[in-house]
Amino acid sequence: MVSGRMRNLFRQPQIKRRAEADAVTSLDGDLDRHQQFLERVKQSEIGLLFLGDSLADWWPRVGERSWLRFAKYNPANFGVAGDRTDHLLWRITNGELDGINPRVVVLLIGTNNFGEFPDERPDWVANGIGKIVQEIRRRLPRSKLLLLGIFPRDAKTSPHRQVVRETNEKIRQFADGRNTHYLDIGDFFLDPNGEIPADLMPDGLHLSLKGYEIWYEKMQPILHDLMEPAPR
Repeated sequence: MVSGRMRNLFRQPQIKRRAEADAVTSLDGDLDRHQQFLERVKQSEIGLLFLGDSLADWWPRVGERSWLRFAKYNPANFGVAGDRTDHLLWRITNGELDGINPRVVVLLIGTNNFGEFPDERPDWVANGIGKIVQEIRRRLPRSKLLLLGIFPRDAKTSPHRQVVRETNEKIRQFADGRNTHYLDIGDFFLDPNGEIPADLMPDGLHLSLKGYEIWYEKMQPILHDLMEPAPR
């Protein structure tokens, strides 16, 4: 007779499954980082806030040269590597937006939803992003929101490319041109053949220093306009 322990050794690994409601159901993640952000909220005024996953999270370290150009805006980076829409939704409904009034919030989230779950659908990801947008607008009514289209990832033939395109088509509709703005700079990370150059994303997902320079250069014009005080 095979023992229970031996049966476990031969058991096939479970495939993670995803349901439609998961992307819009808040789920706690990295609690240590969450606590760090709550402390940052108490320290000083935040003029520019980044929300997202590793693409935002790693900017100050990997793309330090361009990140330092945001210094005049009193920036804060609340990106967490590995976060999905459900993680970010939990964070912003548990204190990370309390007591602050940034002039602009930059949001980039969603790639880990389908990167981790192959059965995640574009409309599920879009619904998760939409709920995050609603929470930001409700909690920070005076802030401008710059919603970024999800960046391309992996090879041109990867199914992830189609999911990114379909998701971005859906989330661009969240922009109203007044308080919420949409910007898709994904094409600037592609070569003429539609592939991602290794010097921009060495692993086909995370940005290099050069990749962050492109993000900064393509976003800065609209960010500059949004950071300007409204005319009286």
